[in-house]
Amino acid sequence: MSYKDSLDYLYSLERFGMIFGLDNISRLLSLLGDPHRRLRTVHITGSNGKGSVSAMMAEILSRRWRVGLYTSPHLHSFTERVKINDREIEEGEVVRLVELLRRKVEKEGGPEHFTFFDFTTAITFQYFAEKEVDLAVIEVGLGGRLDSTNVITPQVSVITTVSKEHTQVLGSSLSEIAREKAGIIKEEVPVVCGVREEEALKVIEEEAKEKGAPLFLLGRDFHYRERGAQQLDFSGRRWRMEGLEVGLLGRFQLFNASLAIAALEVLAEKGYAVSEADIREGLQEIRWPGRMEVVREAPLLILDGAHNGEGARALKEALRDIRYRELLLLLGIMDDKDVEAIVRELAPLARLVVTSRPSNPRALPPRRIAEVARRFCPRVKEREEMREGVSLILEEASREDLVLITGSLFTVADARQILLGGEG
Repeated sequence: MSYKDSLDYLYSLERFGMIFGLDNISRLLSLLGDPHRRLRTVHITGSNGKGSVSAMMAEILSRRWRVGLYTSPHLHSFTERVKINDREIEEGEVVRLVELLRRKVEKEGGPEHFTFFDFTTAITFQYFAEKEVDLAVIEVGLGGRLDSTNVITPQVSVITTVSKEHTQVLGSSLSEIAREKAGIIKEEVPVVCGVREEEALKVIEEEAKEKGAPLFLLGRDFHYRERGAQQLDFSGRRWRMEGLEVGLLGRFQLFNASLAIAALEVLAEKGYAVSEADIREGLQEIRWPGRMEVVREAPLLILDGAHNGEGARALKEALRDIRYRELLLLLGIMDDKDVEAIVRELAPLARLVVTSRPSNPRALPPRRIAEVARRFCPRVKEREEMREGVSLILEEASREDLVLITGSLFTVADARQILLGGEG
């Protein structure tokens, strides 16, 4: 089996769509000898920021420990999803693990239907167990309660934010969505939480109380103060740090950094110590492609994966720290997102909005996004192909302008491939 054959097999599993529940992943893991039970983990969910918090924690912890990181989706290569101390899994390892589990399913009988994410999660846990990582930082795929990753019992759980997203799956109210996120809370396992909305927080507090899980809340048990667009002071239950610099753009990353540090404080109490120097260096050196990523200058061109109203609002706030003449906006959005919630935050700021479609079957037609955008911006153009959209917006931009490409990580991935050839 070649690497291409392995990927073809994995992507063929997408035909089953989303199958929520833990039965299938549990059966796949049992075929492998339950490797997840040999792992010590950190489990991170939330509507926004979960990927950044995961990356920050792994970056800092890897200065002292052997740390696995599992995130999704990838931008260009499947191997981006699985890393140990910032080194992506080798293609040959993917081939070996896919073949291992596939043969076990065929020989010993696996679940009748399982998803791409079920299978990928199972082989990732197997890989981390084989490589004997000290810790594995695991980002939830979708929701939490019924997500394939929720078979683990972590050292600490993190819930970043709760906002309306994936409403067809997670529920239409904040309390319903919060209940899905709170599903990662385990018996007596500490929880670090950045949620501020009362409706959502009440659900999380109730779940933590029921499970006997210590709950550490931003604004009550730990705090941060902005000292600039990329600098913060942190005050935790024991830790105090001033002038921490974050290598990622956007003030929302200071919020994410505070959650990462609070979770690290919990881990330190469990024996996974890091120094203040580790935290400072890790935050400074963190790079997370597709999140307020500058890929060109003159015109300044930023890629960001904001995919819901809350993310778009945070992105709008981040633009206030950037000097530019006019904003040109390229949007590509998935069909399960609240288009208006994204568009109404960003389109009023733009001189031109270009709508396009990334190469994902769930992507909305540009026409649908344009219909909404025209209510907020007088100049809107549609381009079916992402390459055409990128070309158009660059033609329209002057050297002093800001070009922002956003709406989905799939949009960012396609645009990044066009602009950089997938490098980085």
